Amino acid sequence: MKRLYRYVFLSLFLLPFAAKAQFETFQDSVVQLYGVVMTADSLRGLPAVSVIVKGSGRGTLTNYQGVFSIVVLKGDEIEFTSVGFKPKTTKIPRELSGNQFSIIQLLVTDTVYLPASIIKPRPSREQFERDFVNTAVPDDNIEIARQNTDMAKRRILAQSLPRDGGEAVNFNLAQGARKYYSAGQMPPMNILNPFAWNEFVKAWKRGDFKKK
Repeated sequence: MKRLYRYVFLSLFLLPFAAKAQFETFQDSVVQLYGVVMTADSLRGLPAVSVIVKGSGRGTLTNYQGVFSIVVLKGDEIEFTSVGFKPKTTKIPRELSGNQFSIIQLLVTDTVYLPASIIKPRPSREQFERDFVNTAVPDDNIEIARQNTDMAKRRILAQSLPRDGGEAVNFNLAQGARKYYSAGQMPPMNILNPFAWNEFVKAWKRGDFKKK
């Protein structure tokens, strides 16, 4: 038991010194990196260059004059990338004295070779007119929406597709409302209702009663 107390006492006594030493070591490894990124041929500042610390997911961008500033650690690898230029990687020295490091990074223009495109004319005007007329042009979104909202297509879909939850609830509520309207008496007969005859004539003209 005395050994246990002695071990706990020594741990509590030495822990602050170990934490302090670890913090001082980490503080000594932190470096404020700042510099400017320029073109190698004209020494012009490059804006919006990505300055990424490899393996950490941290980074920054250069301003419109090519100047940047970022906090890194000694031994980190810094990658500079920009569209139209070759990427460049720089390593922060581990034996760096102090906590500041400045750099002037030059980027070389990257030449991109695209495959050649050969444009050939049509053999004749008649062949161009024939191919232009016979080429099948797919429907755009507006034409597809216009076809989907056609009255005949919507009527066919309404008759073939089942009701969803909202439509089924509204249908049951409407049926219940009609029953409550004539509760305790004879339900009304629409044989002499002119509005019902008007709806019947319209449905007959539309062809709702034809066999599909």
